[in-house]
Amino acid sequence: MNTIATITELLALSNCQYRIYDLGRRVEKLSKETFEKLEHNQLPHPTPIQGHAHFAVCFWQKQSTTPYLWFIKIPLDERGLLNQGARNHFIAIIVEALGTDLSVNPTEKQEELLKNNPYIFTPSQYKLAMLNSLLTLELKQPASKYYQSVVTYFTKQQWSQWHTLGAQGISDFAVRHENDGHQSLLIEAIPELPIEVLQPLCSALENIALSAEVIQTIVNRLNNAEENSEKQILLRALASNAEHPYALSVIEKMISKQSTNSELLIIIAGRCWQVLANKELCLTFLETLVAVDAQLFAAIFKDLVAIPTIRPHLFQCMRDSDRSNNLAQAIGTLFN
Repeated sequence: MNTIATITELLALSNCQYRIYDLGRRVEKLSKETFEKLEHNQLPHPTPIQGHAHFAVCFWQKQSTTPYLWFIKIPLDERGLLNQGARNHFIAIIVEALGTDLSVNPTEKQEELLKNNPYIFTPSQYKLAMLNSLLTLELKQPASKYYQSVVTYFTKQQWSQWHTLGAQGISDFAVRHENDGHQSLLIEAIPELPIEVLQPLCSALENIALSAEVIQTIVNRLNNAEENSEKQILLRALASNAEHPYALSVIEKMISKQSTNSELLIIIAGRCWQVLANKELCLTFLETLVAVDAQLFAAIFKDLVAIPTIRPHLFQCMRDSDRSNNLAQAIGTLFN
């Protein structure tokens, strides 16, 4: 056991094929090289959530078609690096329970050891649906049984007939939206979809790189939305494409308006954080945040400062001579 230094080594010893996904702020595949660098503390974790890295490890034996899944939550240090002791403890628990053959069917005692692993977590349902959709696509497996009914729904455009649709099918449609002419169906549907379908669709789209046409369609509905809840749903759909000029334009307008509500600012910080890797926009965001909801300032600042790409811009804003008195006071309270 002492020779197994990383999760990567453990998977290799078990002769497993595997894929790694980040389940932090979005569901995103990580290259094996990136995961190894994270494990060796050669990179800070890019998308921490509440001081932790969240991973999905999908692995299987070559002769098997059924993958196993671990959902691992590992604490990070103040630099955003994996806590090596916690990672090693996770490996020790796995080896104690299963040895180095990760594909064995665990006994009742082994199952109990695995269940008591403090580094295992349960993702939200929408992340599980997205992960399943990405995995079936990646492994060239069929979509779920709910997929075809969603295709039919988008094709027939009977928008009120959504009651039998499954969230998994909507997620499958989203990750396959570039196949078989589905993108044109998506573009036609977005302006018309009822909230009951729009919400799970946008939860899926937030993890996907979209074409300019799809982004523009989402932005158009966002600009025309009157209900705050609808704006929040649509803003989330832009998360993976926040730096695209169409998306960036509408996000910049939100950031610069002190009439923007706190819910939208939370989504920008939590889902569209890449746009804040710009000192001027970051400063405007902080000024708007203090004006809209000063009580939120400390929590959002703490969340953003943990993101490696945003941290230096926040520090520049803290020292900026043009910052308002309100912002200066809010920053001062962080150190009191």
